[in-house]
Amino acid sequence: MSVSPASNSASVPPPPVELLQRLIRFDTTNPPGNERECVAYIKGLLDQAGCDSTIVGRDANRPNLIARLKGQGTSPPLLLFGHIDVVTTANQAWQYPPFQGELVDGYVWGRGALDMKGGIVMMLLAFLRAKAEGVTLPGDVVLAVVSDEEAGGDYGASYLVDQHSELFHGIRYAIGEFGGFSYNIGRRRFYPIMVAEKQVCQLRATVRGTGGHAALAGNGGAMSRLARLLNRLEDCRLPVHVTPVTRQMIRAISSKLPPPASWAMRLVLNPGLTNLGLKLMGDKGLQFRPLFHNTVNATIVRGGEKINVTPSEISVDLDARLLPGFCPEDVLAELRGILGKQGEEVELEIVRHDPGAGEPDMGLFDRLAGILRRADPQGTPVPMLLPGATDARYFAKLGIQTYGFTPMRLPPGFNFMQTIHGPDERLPVEALDFGTDAIYQLLRASPSGVS
Repeated sequence: MSVSPASNSASVPPPPVELLQRLIRFDTTNPPGNERECVAYIKGLLDQAGCDSTIVGRDANRPNLIARLKGQGTSPPLLLFGHIDVVTTANQAWQYPPFQGELVDGYVWGRGALDMKGGIVMMLLAFLRAKAEGVTLPGDVVLAVVSDEEAGGDYGASYLVDQHSELFHGIRYAIGEFGGFSYNIGRRRFYPIMVAEKQVCQLRATVRGTGGHAALAGNGGAMSRLARLLNRLEDCRLPVHVTPVTRQMIRAISSKLPPPASWAMRLVLNPGLTNLGLKLMGDKGLQFRPLFHNTVNATIVRGGEKINVTPSEISVDLDARLLPGFCPEDVLAELRGILGKQGEEVELEIVRHDPGAGEPDMGLFDRLAGILRRADPQGTPVPMLLPGATDARYFAKLGIQTYGFTPMRLPPGFNFMQTIHGPDERLPVEALDFGTDAIYQLLRASPSGVS
């Protein structure tokens, strides 16, 4: 562990747009990540501003940065955390090069603009502004810039929690990805704040059959069984479950909608009518569907070595996402339920499970919601269950409640969740400014003083 000396001379950081462009130009595609140069650049900005920072990591090329603004010590610290690695752009057709950070039509284009170098910019600039303006804080504010989130966090948040938990001592609340972005339903604008997320659960299904010469007629072997398995996964949904956070979210949204949209929204809270309600919601229903089901999607297939030999064994990796309160055995039972008799020819195993947090601690929600209401009086903040998973699951091991809070007021029709990880990832300039100011207001309001 090394601690950088604080500089005595403060400097002005780049404007939000320029800083995001600079971060995008560091190619931190994971794997392999290579986050070192990007972390070094961020550390340089902190050093110039006179902020103490620490670099720790399992690998020199996969570092994590921790910076701290000292408070008066009368309240618990607040954690701001985000990752700087990004997913691949391979085989994607982009309008603009993904690692140049071009500014076109009011958007910054590039891999990581939304997930989540834009969020890092918001947190970093709010942190530096609080330092420059000498904001008085009852408790410390801790900034963590981490590696490896997109590949499981073993070099990033997981490593920090397991090996350097002392850096997070006493922290009760944190903000991270994703949440606080605007979402339009009809003419109403909502700001979902993530308070809970689904759990990572990786499964493997194996099918077997008689192999042989590929010149012979098909014999109903492993390939046929794989096809039947994939068809069942495509055609059959796992059972409906209405969890507490999703119930809160749907009630909050439906209370602001006029009929008939409000009626369809309320239908989904009745498990017997959930799928009908989602269907009546059209495209919006597709986006809400993962909040009511454990989900399983086939992602990687392994089998066969020669073109003229039918394989006797094929495995397919399954990305399962579990609702809060469920365990891997629950989703295995649900899978066997939809496979029926065919399940007898499929071997299922659990490869990895990252448990989620327990019931969310909502103690900071009203403060975050208030910041958004002041920034956009026409918007309605609502709690959200995230259909994916973030590094929040690791910090939960230390008793830290994470809120997804990288606020953005987005143009109508801009689909945040469908833009991340895809081609033409981009972030509106106005949204970047909106989020930077919102997070600064959070620090300025001294949220660490929550009791």
